[in-house]
Amino acid sequence: MLLAGESGTGKTAIARMIHERSARYDGPFVAINCASLPQDLIDAELFGHDRGAFTGAVEERLGRAKFANGGTLFLDEIGDMPLELQPKLLTFLQDRKFYRIGSNQTRESDVRIIAATHRDFLAMSEKTEFRRGLYFRLAVLRLDIPALRDRHEEVRALSREILLRICRQRNVEPIRWRWNRWLNILGQETFASWKTS
Repeated sequence: MLLAGESGTGKTAIARMIHERSARYDGPFVAINCASLPQDLIDAELFGHDRGAFTGAVEERLGRAKFANGGTLFLDEIGDMPLELQPKLLTFLQDRKFYRIGSNQTRESDVRIIAATHRDFLAMSEKTEFRRGLYFRLAVLRLDIPALRDRHEEVRALSREILLRICRQRNVEPIRWRWNRWLNILGQETFASWKTS
């Protein structure tokens, strides 16, 4: 499954919600941000490594693909994954099998893969920055998430939910008339600023 949308549209929250409402809800939800890791560490972080596989590998380490066994592996910002690692990920998506760095032993992990990106994969594949086969394997089910500025009707509901959480955390009862007044003001100011920008 591929979640596509701008940064800040809630792709991680949607991935977690999909996991929690699926048959794999009792399995782990394991996330990895492909943009936050140095390119040479993504392979080890995703698939693990054996002791002595590289300098500093003093012990065997399981990768996130193995930790997610029976659950969901969320690959955030997958558009930033190095081109060299993409064939290994494609093989894992197809067969659920992988090799750890420094090992010849095939390992398996039964996971659901949810990937997220803010980038245009088709344009990237034309520039050979992203493998087209990997894109089509990920995008079997694609969900395009619009930005909040395009979902005006949700601002009040989101604001209400945030305020309720704050009230619960602080053990405070919301005052109804102030509550509605605040939401109306928020809605008017928010929509006015969106229309002018």
